[in-house]
Amino acid sequence: MTDDAKIRALIVDDEPLARRRLRRLLERDRDIEIAGESAGGRAAVLLIREHRPDLLFLDVQMPEMDGFEILERADPEPLPLVIFVTAYDIYALRAFDVCAVDYLVKPFSRDRFDSALARAKDRLRKDRGDIERLSLALLEELRSRSHSLDRLAIKSSGQVFFIRVEEIDWIEAEGKYVRLHCGKQSHLVREAISSMESKLDPKKFARIHRCVIVNVDRIERLESWFNNEYRVVMKTGDQLTLSRSYRKKLSELLGNSI
Repeated sequence: MTDDAKIRALIVDDEPLARRRLRRLLERDRDIEIAGESAGGRAAVLLIREHRPDLLFLDVQMPEMDGFEILERADPEPLPLVIFVTAYDIYALRAFDVCAVDYLVKPFSRDRFDSALARAKDRLRKDRGDIERLSLALLEELRSRSHSLDRLAIKSSGQVFFIRVEEIDWIEAEGKYVRLHCGKQSHLVREAISSMESKLDPKKFARIHRCVIVNVDRIERLESWFNNEYRVVMKTGDQLTLSRSYRKKLSELLGNSI
């Protein structure tokens, strides 16, 4: 970009207040042109492809797909510089693992925002080759990393703790959230069930209903039910319904036993 060119920025965050705050802060800077904003993953992918922004403010944790998945699916050329926005410090660490130019942990101050924006502007003023190398490193990392999660970060009572994915017995949808059932405990996570399913190992976790995913290793038995359906009995004693539309996939994972 030339010295007098505007920096095209996109805002992607599912929270209206967060988008409004980012927009207000960006509008203070005459070097910035806000090309658009999005509240959802699929729309964000299309916006990135259409506008090819120089700078992207990207929320990490959103219902449809997370920020890392949005970048991978958009696959723009060249990739924009990315400032990740997150409510959890653990995601900030991962942001730097994929070469983000900076990150903002909510709630962030104006000074912290100004610092992140200044860092991005400085990068954009430098040789375009440096930006290309940063973008290629980001894309390469996204392509090479495993899509299956090993552990999840759970925020509760002002603390962040971790559970291993293998500890999950089953998962149920609750609106824009999912509830993870782990033995006698359960945890509510702000993520859509389809997004959660995409991050789990398909050889170990199976969708058995539009609102339920099960850990196949935690199934105790299957019981015949009404209308040629089955009831899935978990080792925890929970009894779940296997919908006919999901029966084939579960059968394959269980060795075509049903």
